Amino acid sequence: MKRPRLAGLFLCVGCLLAYLMFVKRHYAVSKPEAFRPPPNISPASRHLGDDLPASQFQYGIMFDAGSTGTRIHVFKFQMESKEAPKLNHETFRAIKPGLSAYADDPQQCKAGIIELLEVAKSSIPPSVWNVTPVVLKATAGLRLLPGEKAKHLLDQVRALFLQSPFLSREDSVSIMDGTDEGISAWITVNFLTGDLHGADSPTVGMLDLGGGSTQITFSPQDEKTIQTSPFDFIRSFQMFNVTHTVYTHSYLGLGLMSARLAVLGGVEASPLGGSTELVSPCLAPEYSGSWEHADIVYTVKGQKAGEPVYKACLNKVEKVLYKKVMKAYEKADMDFYAFSYYYDRAVDLGIIEEKKGGTIRVSDYINSAKRVCSSLSLNPPQSPFLCLDLVYISVLLQELGFPLHKQFKLARTINEVETSWALGATFHYIQSLKGH
Repeated sequence: MKRPRLAGLFLCVGCLLAYLMFVKRHYAVSKPEAFRPPPNISPASRHLGDDLPASQFQYGIMFDAGSTGTRIHVFKFQMESKEAPKLNHETFRAIKPGLSAYADDPQQCKAGIIELLEVAKSSIPPSVWNVTPVVLKATAGLRLLPGEKAKHLLDQVRALFLQSPFLSREDSVSIMDGTDEGISAWITVNFLTGDLHGADSPTVGMLDLGGGSTQITFSPQDEKTIQTSPFDFIRSFQMFNVTHTVYTHSYLGLGLMSARLAVLGGVEASPLGGSTELVSPCLAPEYSGSWEHADIVYTVKGQKAGEPVYKACLNKVEKVLYKKVMKAYEKADMDFYAFSYYYDRAVDLGIIEEKKGGTIRVSDYINSAKRVCSSLSLNPPQSPFLCLDLVYISVLLQELGFPLHKQFKLARTINEVETSWALGATFHYIQSLKGH
């Protein structure tokens, strides 16, 4: 009788062990895994808040429609109840050409916009598509188009945005004002440097030199600057529950490409059957070549040898800039970041590395201009316009009121985020939504 009882006991114990093993294995399979960063983000660079629920995030989609291409920025912000949001992630994609290339056939721009909208869909959870704003702001390329052509292009984009699952309003598609471009870039830089998060934080100034316009934006610390500046140079706005007052202005027509045309002796959108030959003292005396600007191909030539190239070019540039720029002396003691062609020409000179950036002084541009211009005949630079561009930049900075020793920070990215106006414009737009 003992053996059957013993066998029964072993059978019960065996069944119990089998059940426990099943439960353990089932729990291990069904238990949620601990958070792991996506494979393309290393644990060291993981952004704070990646494991937070989607409800604590806000997304924004900004299309930057420039003259050479259209770029999409998909921003993911970690929202804080009492603090400024944190940028959790940015998805970026660019396509060419720019919208203005389709001016004569607006329908053709649709494919590129649809392609970029798909990037947004794949980057944002479907559950928040309907509360995620989608915005397109066009810059220099569309500003230069005749009004009707620009309108037809923007209408095509507006229709696509309305058909998309994202939040689109009447003001979601527009041509960006130059001053707003400067303010948005200032917001971007000061957000990325951490200077925008408190009322008492010192902010940095911003200089941007584009192709058609140039912007300067900074926050005045002296009441005299506000009182003595033209009324439309001073703007106030609220960001993250703090009111910011900035000195800002966009000088249309003083971007590097527009200024280059003026220094060469041309006029914007002028040749319709007229002469497209331009002769300038800023080019090597023996130089002859072609240059395309605003869909017009110019023949450009250097003047015959006369007075030194640097001096002749300096005189020409000073005449082009005469009384077109205002000085604001207070900014001489403030930290400034400089972008776009300020950065590109410093790279051309080898003063900074293309990917790392660095610093440059006004005197560096001046000394480089003298060196490049004086050696045009002996050592032609890779770009025949480098002498002209450097002379223009050096004179522009002095006309803006910067002393020769003033140093600028040059950066394409800060904390791996592009230093364009797109991030600041997205913040500004989200703030405007909260006001409605």
